[in-house]
Amino acid sequence: MKHRPRPPEQNDLFRPRLVDMIDMRHELVTLAALIDW
Repeated sequence: MKHRPRPPEQNDLFRPRLVDMIDMRHELVTLAALIDW
């Protein structure tokens, strides 16, 4: 029997998302929004 690949959302079930860990009011986040990358 072949192993079925897991959907991406299942792999991250218990790992917090990066966007949930970042404080969007932090100075570096504000600075990054101002830079023309």
